[in-house]
Amino acid sequence: MLIKSVRNYSILSFIIIASACGPKKQLGKQIPPVPVSTQKVIEANAVYYDEYPASVTALNQVELRPQVNGYITGIFFKEGDHVKKGQKLYSIDHQQYEGAFRQAQANVAVQEANLVKAQKDVERYRELNKHDAIAKQQVDNAEANYEEAKKQVDAAKATVESVQTNVRYTTITAPFDGTIGISQVRLGAAVSPGQTLLNTVSSDNPIAADISINQKEIFRFTELQEKTPKANDSTFRLAFNGELYSSPGKISLIDRAVNMQTGTIIVRLVFPNPNNQLRAGMSGTVRVLNNSAKKSIIIPYKAITEQLGEFFVYTVNVDSNKVTQQRVVVGKQIGRNVVIKEGLKEGEIIVVEGVQNLRQGSLISANAKNPDPKKTVNH
Repeated sequence: MLIKSVRNYSILSFIIIASACGPKKQLGKQIPPVPVSTQKVIEANAVYYDEYPASVTALNQVELRPQVNGYITGIFFKEGDHVKKGQKLYSIDHQQYEGAFRQAQANVAVQEANLVKAQKDVERYRELNKHDAIAKQQVDNAEANYEEAKKQVDAAKATVESVQTNVRYTTITAPFDGTIGISQVRLGAAVSPGQTLLNTVSSDNPIAADISINQKEIFRFTELQEKTPKANDSTFRLAFNGELYSSPGKISLIDRAVNMQTGTIIVRLVFPNPNNQLRAGMSGTVRVLNNSAKKSIIIPYKAITEQLGEFFVYTVNVDSNKVTQQRVVVGKQIGRNVVIKEGLKEGEIIVVEGVQNLRQGSLISANAKNPDPKKTVNH
């Protein structure tokens, strides 16, 4: 039993000694440098677009509703067409309103005849009163009848204007130039004033796109609004599924107040729309040119590594040819490059290829790349 225990102890001791000797031999080996490509960090002009979700909306839009009762007797447009201001769109049965109009005109004639009679009576009584040939009471009554007759004429004329307005309301016209939608009523449909929706007309050229910006950007957009746009200015572009709309836009207005809950404010841009390609309700993206006068640190995106939501690059110590992992704050990605907000300075050397094989303190064998310091990075 004792011999067996001694034997096991000897085996265990041998394993421990072997394990201790193994790493020493490994540490003694020369680890070859990792082949990488490096690049000097430079500052360059970064020309790129900030992107904002946008919704296309009409600058002017109105729902057409009747102002009189009746039946639809005519529809005078093609759905989806461009209509002109004043163009006839719908007609409502006007016979009852024209009859009331004629009756009102006849009443005006009657009241005007009564006024002529009352005027003659009062003039005659005034002459008699000068010679004390008539009672004062009769003169006063004639004066009162004359004043009443004048008011009756005014009331009759007001009735004519009211009924005439109803006659005009039986014809519905376009309030402005724009595109008319699908009719919500058909011939013969009964309509009620202020309740029945007939159709919707919206302006189409120019047309607007609304975006929501952070309150921190108000000063920037205010400056862009005050800036006089140049010919073919591409500061504001509208895109749908990555495809750019042909014409650039400009700021029309910035909303009056910031939304207290979201800390954002609405900016409305206008775009020409001669071919009616843009329709109210479309969703797209507004690209706003961000060409800062200040140069930025721009490096290839492939030089970035990510760990637990943080971003790093490997900087090179030129004396030792070893790398150090450096944390950076990334900004806008511009094509295959990225703007670095914090963490790097101009002149530093970083690894741009082979980063996947590196660790903190790795020895490298570098193949240097020299970017053009005068280059402007566009996206």
